[in-house]
Amino acid sequence: MNPRRWVQRARRRLPDPLVRAVRATALGWGMLTARWRLAPSVIVVGAQRSGTTTLFRLLEEHPELVRPTLSKGTGYFDDHYHRGPRWYRAHFPLRWVARRVTSGAAPRSFECSGYYLFHPLAAERIARDLPDARVVVMLRDPVARAHSAYRHEFSRGFESEPFESALALEEERTRGEAERLLTDPHHCSYEHRHHSYRGRSDYGPQLARFVEAVGRDRIHLIEAERFFADPAGEFAALQDWLGLTPWHPGPVRAWNAEPGTPLPDRLTRELSTWFETREGPLTELLGRPPAWREK
Repeated sequence: MNPRRWVQRARRRLPDPLVRAVRATALGWGMLTARWRLAPSVIVVGAQRSGTTTLFRLLEEHPELVRPTLSKGTGYFDDHYHRGPRWYRAHFPLRWVARRVTSGAAPRSFECSGYYLFHPLAAERIARDLPDARVVVMLRDPVARAHSAYRHEFSRGFESEPFESALALEEERTRGEAERLLTDPHHCSYEHRHHSYRGRSDYGPQLARFVEAVGRDRIHLIEAERFFADPAGEFAALQDWLGLTPWHPGPVRAWNAEPGTPLPDRLTRELSTWFETREGPLTELLGRPPAWREK
């Protein structure tokens, strides 16, 4: 069996308590052996509900890359930074295992955490701890992303309000949370993470943080609309930017897609107009209007 897949199969078949025990054991072993493990050289930072799971699936299949051992992301640079670098390194493969899996002398690792883009401290933490890492940002029509995020949070029990009500409550719910995250490194904000529908689709301030922290030359922007229209071409461009040997994936499907009832035209127009007034910085970074404005 492909060693990249056996963990996934075991996770699906084992009962949850046993999975948790295995994960705890693996993390403990990872911390004991942290000094011999890879540090990631590629970080997919989000945005949430923009196709990052599909991108993760492609990256994990690339013959020169290895994924984290336990899950697609660690959450280290947002909610778990206080756990320290040894805890972080514990999530990645041992170097000799990575070399064997990739059959290469210099394998590279990566992770994908969709909250990094929005967390106010993640960019500077990544810049400080991984000064050579490449950062991949995947964006989506902000209206569609916000609505998809709402459906996702609702299905997981983190939201109970109708979408319009949740939007109306967002400012009150999240007031002061970004500031508290900035001043208290141990703080984890439920509201900031789960109820920022409009905020997490307002890409300009988020991208500005990363450009300032890591530099524009270390950031690769992917628009979901272009990616799913031409996944082979967009993935080839990403591989070239990362310096990977070209590898051609098979058919690409949208993982974690959650189709739902379309928004009323009125609300779609209102949100689209609001986001358009905020897209100047993104247009400047892309050198053109974003894909969702070219319809």
